[in-house]
Order: sequence, then C-alpha cells, then structure tokens
Amino acid sequence: MLQDSVTSRRSLLGMTGKGVLSVAAIGLLANNSAAIAMGAKGSASVKGDLDILNVALGLEHEAINAYQIGAESGLLDKATLGVAVGFQSDHKFHRDALIGAIKSMGGKAVAEKSRDEYVSSLNAASIKTATDIVKLAQRLEKGATAAYIGVIPSLGNKGLGQVCAKLAADEVLHYTVLTQALGEQLPVGIDGFPFG
Repeated sequence: MLQDSVTSRRSLLGMTGKGVLSVAAIGLLANNSAAIAMGAKGSASVKGDLDILNVALGLEHEAINAYQIGAESGLLDKATLGVAVGFQSDHKFHRDALIGAIKSMGGKAVAEKSRDEYVSSLNAASIKTATDIVKLAQRLEKGATAAYIGVIPSLGNKGLGQVCAKLAADEVLHYTVLTQALGEQLPVGIDGFPFG
C-alpha cells in the first residue's frame, strides 16, 4: 500500500472524537440530513468528529478512484466489472453521506484529489492484469476495514461508533467478495478475530 493510503488510515486510527454526535451519527448512513443537523446543533465541540469524518471521506475518495481506474483499465471481464461498479456505488453513497454530515455540522469536506494523484498514489502503472486490480481493491478494503474498526474504541460517542461499524461492515463485505474471487482463504486472526 502506498504512503498516502497508509498515512490516511493511520490518521483515522489515531484520532479521537469526543463531541456529541449521536443523533447525527445515526442519521448519517440513513441519509437523514434533519437528524444530522439536530445532532450537530447539540454538539459543544465537534472538531475531533469532523477530523475523523474527513479522514473517512478521504478513504472513500480513494476507493471510488481505485474502482474507477480498474473499471477503465479494460482488464476486467463483464461480471467482475459489474461487482467493481457496485462496490464503487457503495463508496459513493458513503462519500455523499459523509459530506452531508460534515456540512451539517458546519465543517468543510476534504476535497477529492486529482485523478493523476490517485493514479500515482495507487501505483496504477503497475497494474497489468485483472488480478492486479482485484488485489489492489482487496488491500484498500482491508485497510479501510481496519481503520474504521480501529477508531471505534477511541470515540467518546456511541452514535459515531455505530456509523464507523456500519462502514466497516460494508468494507468487510467487499473484502470478503474480493478475497473469494481471488481464490484465497479468508484471514484467521491470532486472537480469533480476522480484523481489527
């Protein structure tokens, strides 16, 4: 994984959010902007929460672009392309929900990088086969899973933790499908937990 991706995930893992966001967090993935706005109004300090949401948004931008690079490569068969586009749609939903929450809380959403920056940071030039694309997506999904799970214990707000858990569940689903498509075994953790 490249340095930008690693840095983004480490940033998410290292952040703590102590603001009050439970109504906003519950509304986030339900795409309920009224609930998000209500939660933001009740919050005394949301900077930590905004930082976490913006790092998460950066991960979603990266995933959307990775799937786009794969889709445009011409290397994927029709069935695999369909799965990739479906996963990209999930990430677009996550992106839009995160942007809505950030704006409702009075924050500024982190901008998407240029296409060239993603091509470079994802090392798209090294992609030569469909397997390379699936392996890239698999690595990104696993990293995002770890990031979302890793931040949950540091959050003071259970609602935001619930949002991160929902996002992590989507990432696990994607990772599982990609791992099976590669014919690989799903991970078995040392402590019995394959993620986290």
